[in-house]
Amino acid sequence: MEQQILTVSHLKKEYEDHLILNDVDLVVKKGEVVVIIGPSGCGKSTLLRCLNGLEKIQSGSIKLREESIEAEGTNLVQIRQKIGMVFQNYELFPHLTVLDNIMLAPLKVQKREKAAVKEEAQKLLERVGLKDKADSYPRQLSGGQKQRVAIVRALCMNPEILLFDEVTAALDPEMVREVLDVMLELARQKRTMIIVTHEMQFAKAVADRVLFLDEGKILEAGTPEEIFAHPKKERTKQFLNIFEFEAVRNQEVV
Repeated sequence: MEQQILTVSHLKKEYEDHLILNDVDLVVKKGEVVVIIGPSGCGKSTLLRCLNGLEKIQSGSIKLREESIEAEGTNLVQIRQKIGMVFQNYELFPHLTVLDNIMLAPLKVQKREKAAVKEEAQKLLERVGLKDKADSYPRQLSGGQKQRVAIVRALCMNPEILLFDEVTAALDPEMVREVLDVMLELARQKRTMIIVTHEMQFAKAVADRVLFLDEGKILEAGTPEEIFAHPKKERTKQFLNIFEFEAVRNQEVV
């Protein structure tokens, strides 16, 4: 039986009187790649932030294996070490080199031995094609390079699960491919991942399971084939049709 890494039950999240996430249930198994799609403002990024304890929830539960994830919980620092998160805007420290950005958390939070962390960081940088950028500063990197560094930084914590929050949204089109290639390679390595993206072709290629989120609810879930080729819900069809139209229009403009 496949191991369940993450379990979300009846999750509700509100901002003031506005319901952002409404009774969300989700189970993620070890080695599974779950891709979340949906319109802007539907709660995708908020869901990821709840999963990492960055947002306080109003009701329901989130568990990493048997450990509860709570934004104000005493064990949050330890749990966050097991849940890597890569943000849209890199979140790199501008005054630190690439290598120092990657090594900071393993050294300060996990208290690991410096030589071992440095060796692992260098190997990871080599795997994503950035071995020669170890001593560079973020300002000297392209957007795609910064995002690959952010992925390496998350990997160097040896997390059980990786969360990706629209990591290509801030990139120029020519830089998107280099980041998606890294994520595809992680999927081939059977890394457990939850990915929020608007890159539909990438979602088809990388996902084991696709969730369509709308107005704070998971309206439909299934394999990429089921969701993209044979959606059951009218709202899912509507969203995908609009997305296809936008993609075609953008190609015509180019």
